[in-house]
Amino acid sequence: MEMKEQTVQSMTLHLMENRKAYGYTTWGCMWEKGAVSKDASFNVYAKDSTKNKIVPSQSRITAYWPDGSVKWTAHTADSKNGEIFEVIPVNEDVSSKKDMESSLFVKEEEDVYIVDAGCVHAVVPKNKNVILRDVTVDGCVQVTDADLVLQLEERSVKDGVLIQKTVPYTGEIESVSIEEQGPVRVTFCLRGTHVSHANDRRVLPFVIRETIYLNSPKIDFEHTFLFDGDEKKDFLKGLGVRFHRPMKGEMYNRHIRFGTDHGSFHEEMAELLSWRPRVAPEIYDAQTKGQMLYLDADNDQAAATAIEASKHMPIWSRYVLCQDSATHFSIKKKIVNPDCCYIEGLHGMRAPGSVNIADESGSFSLSSKDFWQKYPSGLEVTNLADDNASCTAWFYSPEAKSFDFRHYDTRSYQMTSYEGFPWLGASPEGIAVTSECTLSVRSSLTEENELNTFANRVNKPPVYVESPIAYHEKRAFGYWSLSERKTESEAFLENQLDQLFDFYKNEIEARKWYGLFDYGDVMHTYDPIRHCWRYDMGGFAWQNTELVPTYWLWLYFLRTGREDVFTVAEAMSRHCSEVDFYHFGSMAGIGSRHNVRHWGCSCKEPRVSMAGHHRVYYYLTGDARIGDAMADAKDADLSLKNITYFQQKDETGPYVVIRSGPDWTSFLSNWMTQYERTLTHYYLEKIRPGIKDVSEMPFGLAYGPSYSYEENGPLLYEGEAEK
Repeated sequence: MEMKEQTVQSMTLHLMENRKAYGYTTWGCMWEKGAVSKDASFNVYAKDSTKNKIVPSQSRITAYWPDGSVKWTAHTADSKNGEIFEVIPVNEDVSSKKDMESSLFVKEEEDVYIVDAGCVHAVVPKNKNVILRDVTVDGCVQVTDADLVLQLEERSVKDGVLIQKTVPYTGEIESVSIEEQGPVRVTFCLRGTHVSHANDRRVLPFVIRETIYLNSPKIDFEHTFLFDGDEKKDFLKGLGVRFHRPMKGEMYNRHIRFGTDHGSFHEEMAELLSWRPRVAPEIYDAQTKGQMLYLDADNDQAAATAIEASKHMPIWSRYVLCQDSATHFSIKKKIVNPDCCYIEGLHGMRAPGSVNIADESGSFSLSSKDFWQKYPSGLEVTNLADDNASCTAWFYSPEAKSFDFRHYDTRSYQMTSYEGFPWLGASPEGIAVTSECTLSVRSSLTEENELNTFANRVNKPPVYVESPIAYHEKRAFGYWSLSERKTESEAFLENQLDQLFDFYKNEIEARKWYGLFDYGDVMHTYDPIRHCWRYDMGGFAWQNTELVPTYWLWLYFLRTGREDVFTVAEAMSRHCSEVDFYHFGSMAGIGSRHNVRHWGCSCKEPRVSMAGHHRVYYYLTGDARIGDAMADAKDADLSLKNITYFQQKDETGPYVVIRSGPDWTSFLSNWMTQYERTLTHYYLEKIRPGIKDVSEMPFGLAYGPSYSYEENGPLLYEGEAEK
């Protein structure tokens, strides 16, 4: 295949407004058809007013044109290099990366992968129940190991009394693979299931992605769990990732900080504030500022007094932060003795989801993305007075009431509440939820203001994009218009779009549309009589992609480049690609129509789960989990035989009936996306017969009622009368 000159093409991207450069990030680039060969490599340049400097980076192909040339790529580089990057495809033999830093190194052994990333070394086991271990900085271990924790609440009734029992589960790894490896990052993908040895049960499969970067103190975690339990018996009580850290030094040199909405909550295991003996104020002041105290009792009386006082102080060994709603969090603590109570430390509105543990050997910071938005979330630190402490990022906090997966009723309200069909179809089996957290380790102490800065950067990571004009010129994601206000009509329409987005953005906050299973969605219908959204009325509640708000938001972002639009659209893509459709089981690849519960409607439809909802987010960011979700939808048409209302029957037997718009075009979205990502010919061949059949229909796509559908793609015209 003949290609255009590769060095002619280049993509220039800028740091999105209201985002700050911090650490490694990944962005996407689109290329003209035929311009870039699949064998090309890419150079990334940091641009400023005086010079262009090539920076360490790595690239991968995320989509192809039908001729095999590159359509989309994803690139990773450290944002500290600049706010403007230029990406240039080059031939392998002319790549000018000789001045770049040394690469990240991965060594595979029989049972583990050993990673040397410069300032951080780590080990990723290949099996059992440890997802990471021996995270070392400057020769000092900051994390001994990490594992997955799950708590399910089992309920039963005996003699009229409700009995609730919390059963702990541990994540058991079944497979580990290197998903991406290059000079600046390596991503491991771990898959497995939570196991309870108490009742010999395996439940809730998971997918964990761990990304380690060259010469970076941070490690990113993307945590996905999928529900395969019994909603009548399994109530989610706790879910998270637990890290273990060695603790060294005196109790008065062991510190904990939580990020809050007003600075940080900072304490020591043994506070040097004593009534008798009196500790010198300057020692206590230095301690509260986070300074390490190396007290010399032999030569300093004040130091000797402080040491003596520390022997008689309570040792605070356990701290818990729980964000139990979108507008409240609490912090409590207790001493070493397990028979003693917690005491309340602080209440606030919105915690950023960050914690720091420090001692004489260094510090460990952990932060969860969208912490308060995806409540009930939590951070728990235990055994601070021991040799090995643990820190858990709870994506569902056990401090909150357990989550109930059951439906709100045992029947459907087909007519009165717009719920689709008379039978109940409210199964959560097959849905998923993804959460993210970032670990940062260092051999030195962190400053007081660094923790909230770290949390802000985890919650609002750097995003690099092209200008709306550049995307428009390439016809990225199809045909759409740039914002124009030259005429009165154009100005009116643009103002309507702006006002509509601002309305929903404000409603998310005003109505508190937050929570682990809800954040990212909006409501469907407003009740002007009650003056509230119809949150309790069947098919009028959660939107679940009805009328494709995903398309609207992403196209609106492409036209404006606004950061607030990106944030809302990102949350919607994350939610709708996980909670609103089934990732496995008899309805794999099919979504649930709008309802009081996201999975509550008896209507199960491919339009809810089609890949097209999330293509923009995937190609702009390269997010691997969104890629998984789009792939989960690729064979949605094969699940139709398991869904009652897609079935018809005649003298020859049962057959599947679909509609052109909501169903067949959704399949096209799935097949096209899978084909452009992999060039798998099978999906191209599923597209062709349907296009041919529609073109031969007497009214083309204007025909509406139904087609007989065959699994390999053909559509059979059955006339205009609905059956």
